[in-house]
Amino acid sequence: MRGIIVVTFLILQSLVVSSSPSPPDFNFFYWVTYWPGAICDSQKGCCPPPRGNTASDFMIHGLWPQFNNGTWPAFCDQTNLFDISKVSDLVNKMEKKWTEWGVWTCPSNETNLWEHEWNKHGTCVQTVFDQHSYFLTNLKFRQKLNFLNILKQKGIKPDGGLYGLDEIKNAIKRKIGFAPGIECNEDVKGTKQLFQIYLCLDNYAKEFVECPYVPDKSCASKIKFPKFPQKDSLGETLSVISSV
Repeated sequence: MRGIIVVTFLILQSLVVSSSPSPPDFNFFYWVTYWPGAICDSQKGCCPPPRGNTASDFMIHGLWPQFNNGTWPAFCDQTNLFDISKVSDLVNKMEKKWTEWGVWTCPSNETNLWEHEWNKHGTCVQTVFDQHSYFLTNLKFRQKLNFLNILKQKGIKPDGGLYGLDEIKNAIKRKIGFAPGIECNEDVKGTKQLFQIYLCLDNYAKEFVECPYVPDKSCASKIKFPKFPQKDSLGETLSVISSV
């Protein structure tokens, strides 16, 4: 009888272990936002106005799983591709905070960006997120962090002026406790400018962590904070593009 009880206990224990969710097989996340003015002002600038009532602000790029060795998983599951019906309740917010300003396609198409982000990155994090929670988590972090206000409070404004790279990083670090990574591109004159901000999260995307590595090598010690594009300049950009 005792033997039967022991065997039964071991079977139940194995079932509990096997039903436990597998831990993420990557080390951390990058959460990335970008500044639209750096696209419109770049050598590869293509600046069609996005859909929705978009304010002058940083936009979400995505949430990307990373390995500590500098590589990352991508396009992990072609059986669970992006389905907009699974995020239908989030679309209005996504159109305002996760728009595409021609950095990947021109004219812009937010749905293409959302599809790309889930198919490339989201399909590799399904031990942590389903489609809805992946996009909702991005929106929650965007609501939590207003980079434009954080920088403005330290006198760093999108006025086309030059600001110290360390000055920008320290302003954000004082707010969240961890230094960001800053990625730059170049304007039409070759001046390095603020393009994307990288923050690192643990592999469950719960807490900020110190970044193992960041893309700061693309920047100079002083970088330009380009102006946010105005509607009249958008029209000019489009006319130039259509004539090429």
